[in-house]
Amino acid sequence: MMLSVIYAILFYAATLLLIVGVGRKIAIYARTPAPLKIPTTPAPITKAGVVWRMTKEVTVFQSLFKSNKWTWLFGWVFHVALALVLLRHLRYFQEPVWTVVALIQPFGKYAAFAMLAGLAGLWARRFLVDRVRYITNLSDHLMLALLVAIGISGLGIKFVSHTDIVSLKAFVQGLMYFDLQPLPSDGFLLVHLTLVLILMVVFPISKLLHVPGLFFMPTRNQVDNPREVRHTAGWTAE
Repeated sequence: MMLSVIYAILFYAATLLLIVGVGRKIAIYARTPAPLKIPTTPAPITKAGVVWRMTKEVTVFQSLFKSNKWTWLFGWVFHVALALVLLRHLRYFQEPVWTVVALIQPFGKYAAFAMLAGLAGLWARRFLVDRVRYITNLSDHLMLALLVAIGISGLGIKFVSHTDIVSLKAFVQGLMYFDLQPLPSDGFLLVHLTLVLILMVVFPISKLLHVPGLFFMPTRNQVDNPREVRHTAGWTAE
């Protein structure tokens, strides 16, 4: 039971740090003035066009596709597979499980392999591409290593050392309702949960903040109407 108490405290603390940390960064992004009108051309000339542009950036990584096809391929495969894996994990938080979550379980189970393949490609380019290797630092390698380790440990739970899924779900839902339940003590599970905790803590101070940061990029979220509307930088607004 002591193990359950320790991990419960850690998850509550990590969740608080994640929410506060990301919320603080988003607030900083929102307050940061954009002194220039700098949408990357060809740019939309209406707000609806900006919404459509951002939708394409979020779903198919349009600008990355135009920039580098291999990076786009590995990045898109990783993110789509990660989305499936995360959706599959929703079953631990739901009772009854939503139909759509139940339907993706077979796909989410094997999406972890695609996620690791995408990560391997993204990591390889940091060694093989000169200009990328030049700007890569230790934190980039450590973040990729953390994500790979999370994926491998998750596959270990599924294919190597099965854990008690019913007890794990009871523990997770117990955290949600402040009703502590015993946590299975399987090795792969504890490693997986520990790595997830580390990710939650470092997320607000890592490059993974590109997730919310994408929506605050002036090159993507600005309307190309400098002649029709006078652009102000915030501090010059009348």
